Amino acid sequence: MVIKVFLATSSGSTAIKKKQQDVVGFLEALKVEYAELDIACNEQNRMWMRQNVPEEKKPSNGIPLPPQIFNEESYCGDYDTFFDAKEDNTVYAFLGLPPPPGSKEEGEDGRADDEATELETSRGEEEEAAAEEETDEVTEETVIAI
Repeated sequence: MVIKVFLATSSGSTAIKKKQQDVVGFLEALKVEYAELDIACNEQNRMWMRQNVPEEKKPSNGIPLPPQIFNEESYCGDYDTFFDAKEDNTVYAFLGLPPPPGSKEEGEDGRADDEATELETSRGEEEEAAAEEETDEVTEETVIAI
């Protein structure tokens, strides 16, 4: 079974880019086999994704935004449901995959989840540092403007 992550490689939205990076980075940390399918450059991928996201999961405008996650043809969810599964240590169940021996989903060692948490923590620290730099730049610009 291959996990399919529908992404937009040329998205202008930093929020979408960060969500996509979060999903892909977490899957890599867990060593989950996945395929990235670009909806920005491939119309077939975009149409397939839009047609296969269940109606009740689509936003009010009817157009789901990336990232969207599937296990082969089976819909797993969007970023918000992925994030909830990550927080609840149920990512393997979310993906429709059996948890590896010793994972937290089995209630034992949790090594794979710990590695992913370490990666997430280091990314969070990087994002905080970047946010502080942006705040410093805004403060300097404000002082100059005054």
